[in-house]
Amino acid sequence: MTSTVPAVTSLNKFEKLKAEKDGLAVKAELEHFARIGWEAMDETDRDHRLKWMGVFFRPVTPGKFMMRLRLPSGIVTSAQMRVLAEIVQRYGDDGNADITTRQNLQLRGIRIEDVPDIFRRLESVGLTSIQSGMDNVRNITGSPVAGIDADELIDTRDLISQVQSLITNNGKGNPAFSNLPRKFNIAIAGCRDNSVHAEINDIAFIPAYKDEALGFNVLVGGFFSGKRCEAAIPLNVWVAPDQVVALCEAILLVYRDHGLRANRQKARLMWLIDEWGVERLRSEVATRMGQTLETAALKDEILWEKRDHIGVYAQKQPGLHYVGLHVPVGRLFAADMFDLARLAEVYGSGELRLTVEQNLILPNVPDSRLESLLQEPLLAKFSTQPANLLRSLVSCTGSQFCNFALIETKNRAQALIKELEAELDSPNPVRIHWTGCPNSCGQPQVADIGLMGTKVRKDGKTLEGVDIYMGGKVGKDAELGTCVTKGIPCEDLKPVLRALLIEHFGSRPRPEVTA
Repeated sequence: MTSTVPAVTSLNKFEKLKAEKDGLAVKAELEHFARIGWEAMDETDRDHRLKWMGVFFRPVTPGKFMMRLRLPSGIVTSAQMRVLAEIVQRYGDDGNADITTRQNLQLRGIRIEDVPDIFRRLESVGLTSIQSGMDNVRNITGSPVAGIDADELIDTRDLISQVQSLITNNGKGNPAFSNLPRKFNIAIAGCRDNSVHAEINDIAFIPAYKDEALGFNVLVGGFFSGKRCEAAIPLNVWVAPDQVVALCEAILLVYRDHGLRANRQKARLMWLIDEWGVERLRSEVATRMGQTLETAALKDEILWEKRDHIGVYAQKQPGLHYVGLHVPVGRLFAADMFDLARLAEVYGSGELRLTVEQNLILPNVPDSRLESLLQEPLLAKFSTQPANLLRSLVSCTGSQFCNFALIETKNRAQALIKELEAELDSPNPVRIHWTGCPNSCGQPQVADIGLMGTKVRKDGKTLEGVDIYMGGKVGKDAELGTCVTKGIPCEDLKPVLRALLIEHFGSRPRPEVTA
């Protein structure tokens, strides 16, 4: 298959650049880019087409790029983590990596001169960053404890790997899926707790029984953007596990060939559903698959509240545990990454798992090694028992590295939570999500308290501020939150959050602290 672009009356600039040259074409030019340097590159190649390779120019750090990997199900081996640590240490001037809300890793401070060698290093351990940006399918998420959870229904790891292989042609790049109208998210859940945030994906598979057979009900159309946010809706389809890949392919091809392209702000799958109706989408997908689709099961198996997997848990394998580590706002430094690779090898099976909450799991730890692992110095930093407000804190990259962000997020989020933890006794975790702009990479709409960056006016000055979202619910009966307050200057935010935590979430001032 090859990419096709439907005729539209007027092409926006992104459709024009894709029509001129497929983003995957820059793969053959990486050595040339490395020789000439970032300033001599064609701006369209540098600022846009490189994203098809997972390499992102960042104007806020001139000459330095971000690299986004593809880690299906968030699984990384110790050998891969060690190579990533070497890349961050050797090539990343900023010396860190971030765990994302799609179980992925982003490396910072990369120079274009080093990209060819970095790609060779990634390939040597089976890693790729291909098609991880722009109008492509992003990292495919699944349960972070797939295959080891004593209560799981379906081990989704192989299905997710198959979907990734379809989309990327086994990491070589696949032009059949490199020219979608807009970015696209896929999640496949195999547990009862909606660990993938199914409701915010363009396609989500959630476990469901039909006629005593276990398969998946399918949701479609969930997305966040600066213009609109919508929860996914039922496609009224049930598929057996062996039909998952084919259904993904059919939906992607229908979206590729019929999705709206004139206005990028109205190009996600839900806009096509608005125009067609879900029944026409279902019919077109069935035609593309060449078969009749079964109607959805009457109920799905998302029955639990969402788990964050932080702590120590028995696996389905006798005598083994997985240990969930809290990584504050998902930031890893090279030394942390080397140490995590060592811990995975010494105490586990040489594997690590990432979560959509930006945390990390060490699986397959035997009973005999558990106590020694818990005494490791790194676990003082990446705790198995973090404080309740810190435990559920999520943050996007923010303006430190991202040119879209309107405010600084990660450092501010940690500092503010540290102050609130000192002042308040909070009996339960409160999910507080920060995002630097309306693109919502930090997913404030799924949080108990969501904070979206904005600019505000105060005393005649323009300052960094936030709009506050509340009411997001995850797990069973998930729903998106809504904006309740706009334009709070960040310098005035602490007493506002303090009041919300006391009034809505049962936090209490510590006896030794006065308001």
